[in-house]
Amino acid sequence: MKILMVCAEFAPWAKTGGLADAVAGLSDALGAAGHDVRVLLPRYSHLPAPRGVSLAIDGLGGPFRIAEIEPDQKAEHAGKRRKRPRIFLLELAELTGDSVYTGDARDAGRFLRLSSAAVAFAAADGWRPDVLHCHDWHAALVPALQRLASRRYVPSVLTLHNVGYQGVFSDTALAEHGFEALERVMPADARSSGAMNFLRAGILAADRVTTVSPTYAKEIRRPEFGMGLEDLLDARGDDLVGILNGVDYDIWSPDHDPFLPHRYDATDLAPKRRLKTLLLERLKLAPGLDAPLIGVVSRLVDQKGVDLLPSAIPALLQDTTASFALLGNGDAAIAADLRSLADVHGTRVSFIDSYDEQLAHEIFAGADLTIVPSRYEPCGLTQMYALRYGTIPVVRATGGLADTIQHFDPATGLGNGSVFLDADLGGVSWGVRTALSWFADGDLWAKLVRNAMAADFSWPRQIPHYEELYRSLK
Repeated sequence: MKILMVCAEFAPWAKTGGLADAVAGLSDALGAAGHDVRVLLPRYSHLPAPRGVSLAIDGLGGPFRIAEIEPDQKAEHAGKRRKRPRIFLLELAELTGDSVYTGDARDAGRFLRLSSAAVAFAAADGWRPDVLHCHDWHAALVPALQRLASRRYVPSVLTLHNVGYQGVFSDTALAEHGFEALERVMPADARSSGAMNFLRAGILAADRVTTVSPTYAKEIRRPEFGMGLEDLLDARGDDLVGILNGVDYDIWSPDHDPFLPHRYDATDLAPKRRLKTLLLERLKLAPGLDAPLIGVVSRLVDQKGVDLLPSAIPALLQDTTASFALLGNGDAAIAADLRSLADVHGTRVSFIDSYDEQLAHEIFAGADLTIVPSRYEPCGLTQMYALRYGTIPVVRATGGLADTIQHFDPATGLGNGSVFLDADLGGVSWGVRTALSWFADGDLWAKLVRNAMAADFSWPRQIPHYEELYRSLK
């Protein structure tokens, strides 16, 4: 099949978080399965000028200029040169900015252009996709704009990576950016009180809607998780499906991770202890090599539940020998609380306020446990990365966390992590303390680590679900 991916982020060219990895992993895996995958994303200012095929395409809000990154311009992702799907960049002209998102009304214009350019690209002479696969609110207007297309209709799939981000802008944005014609097909339900909701419009117009785990697909039909969209999502019935994200083990695997000075696998974990030593030295932590090291790699937002950690960590420091390696950026108040902890407990708590790809790999490899206390989690990749590195996840039972982590049962030896029910101080503390009780028993911990590293959440396991979905559109 011919598939056009339309997205705001695609690793490694444009990345602010897991969205970029998820879209890139899916695209790579579809290509490896024999499908013709092309990707359209904006050309942000940090991206180099493409040197491949350049196209001028007419369309609503256009004309558009789209240029291909040459096929031999392979990206060096995590130190490994890899063949990628064909990547096309949309010139943003006056809407080009210094970052992937501007965080203001310019984003409306950027992603209106992206959506309209995708429809025009799909209808242009030459290559015609069988499926328009759109990701999150940034590309959610593609299905609505398709209704205006005069040429062959291309079925659309809209994947919801996080319904908490919906693309809500003033309803004057259409006129401001030359998209008045879109008002004819913009659902009334997507406009209210002087605002328009990109994601709501896309959910109404797309042929199929997917999200990134089976449990999250059920959760978002309910008010506590649907973020105001639960009525539309529940009404989609069987047209809304959950397909778990995968992990690209060419990048995230300790047996060949280029960020690591020592490599290891489940048959030889001695290098993991050496990596732990190096991590402790880098972060200036001094708990002792045999004390548990808990790593956290996360965006600092309420959704991720990391605001619970400044309350949970002090008692854990007092009652246990655990130390903490914390990496992430985002909410300034959460960052300030974590920084204060590190200032007070400098030899047992380290906090790095940044996004650091190399340090993330080092933490997954060197830590013994990781905490993912999300209030909601569409899929989550960190817990799946951690499993591969033999770093035991402590997670809340929600969304993709519930689909990937089974609470360990010492009696049967089954399970791959610690799962708690409530996103509160008591839940986090129980989950961590339970995992630490297993850590104290060497044989038990070794069994748990083997279970974790044996888990397989690779992308090829998910591709048949997407192929079935695409075939259902014909």
